[in-house]
Amino acid sequence: MPFALTAFVSMLIVLGIMVLVHEFGHFIVAKLFGVRVEVFSIGFGKRICGFRRGDTDYRISLLPFGGYVKMTGENPAEATSGDPGEFTAHPRWQRVLIGFAGPVANFVLAFVLMTGFYMMHNEVLDFLSAPAVIDFIPMNSPAGRAGLQTGDLITRFDSQDNPTWEQVRIHAALNLNQTVPVTVLRNGQKISADLDIVDTSRGEDFSVEKLGLFPRVQATPIKVSDIEPGMPAGPAGMRAADLILSIDGLQLHSVQSVLSFLQQDAGKPLQIVVQRGSQILHLTVTPAVSENGGGGKLYRIGFEPDLPPFHVEQMPLPQAIQQSVSFNIHNSSLIVDVLRRMVTRRMAMETLSGPVGIARQTGLAVTMPGWQPIIQLMSIISLNLGIFNLLPIPILDGGLILLLAIEGLIRRDINQEFKERIYQVAFVVLILFAVFVMFNDVAKLPIFSKLRP
Repeated sequence: MPFALTAFVSMLIVLGIMVLVHEFGHFIVAKLFGVRVEVFSIGFGKRICGFRRGDTDYRISLLPFGGYVKMTGENPAEATSGDPGEFTAHPRWQRVLIGFAGPVANFVLAFVLMTGFYMMHNEVLDFLSAPAVIDFIPMNSPAGRAGLQTGDLITRFDSQDNPTWEQVRIHAALNLNQTVPVTVLRNGQKISADLDIVDTSRGEDFSVEKLGLFPRVQATPIKVSDIEPGMPAGPAGMRAADLILSIDGLQLHSVQSVLSFLQQDAGKPLQIVVQRGSQILHLTVTPAVSENGGGGKLYRIGFEPDLPPFHVEQMPLPQAIQQSVSFNIHNSSLIVDVLRRMVTRRMAMETLSGPVGIARQTGLAVTMPGWQPIIQLMSIISLNLGIFNLLPIPILDGGLILLLAIEGLIRRDINQEFKERIYQVAFVVLILFAVFVMFNDVAKLPIFSKLRP
């Protein structure tokens, strides 16, 4: 299946699940309090299909990016006095709980997904939780220009002391197009540097490797798993099970580091030292240019490595719950931090992604091996949806809760005409915001990225 179709279908399924759960939260609490629900819709616009049960029309609508629950009398202008099934006929505290129910349902979904995942099969790369030792730094990279060197141990990154590679990745992504202070330990001395976090992704996913920071993923040499036919490694004498001790005198511990080094040397012949059993062999290999899978070219020598060290965690329920809570609190904090940085202009709005970005992420996640990528992505999207809907913006759940709280404090309803004007302005702002995000999404597609200098 073409990647574009995989991405589109996976995005529709993931967003459909997220919206279904969100709206079900509103729906079930509204029903619990006796509010009449007229429509439960996945998507907006024209009704495509569905069924009616009781007072509710359960439907799928034309535009799949969202959904809604329509309750009788939700708009005070449509309310009629004396109908106990109307939304506005219920106490404010009940209406507040109905507003909270959608985001809470998304938080519960994220919690359940991650708890189930941690209980079943959680593959964790060991280096992510290990000290941040740099395996390789290209000379012309931001990290190279900052003075960082291969073998440095990062002892401080941004505000994080003694970070793991996972923490380095997170703090780098939070500081796109900013400069962060970095301290490394080199030959027993602490050295400080300023690292420019330049977003060179051009529509691709940002990673610390794009800054020239290649993590040491293992302490042992790379082990060759297989040799690729038609590539230089085989004719040069490399064999499966060889250990790559050095390349041009440099000890590298990951395929990403090797590939970066090959591009830096632009196809020059390499002196590779390998260990085969008890033998030490010196091989000369000239890299060949091949497709990188994205329409570009790169130098390669043609071998498959063994997987880097990882461990599988199958946690008992109490530990899985604890880990799930930690995961969701951590990622919720990051989401809130991103929002704060955008409001304070410490993070560019261009980093936002909408349906196109979500489609690309879900497409990549479902094509990766194992369940971890898609389960984690769904959990993070669910957290995003819950937090976004709690923002105190009219039309969103947070806006409804804010207005109800204000009415509770002043002990009377806010003027209906004034509320309508607030909703109209908020609607226009959200539409403009959605257009901006979608335009930003499209502009980051590789076909347009290649047109930029």
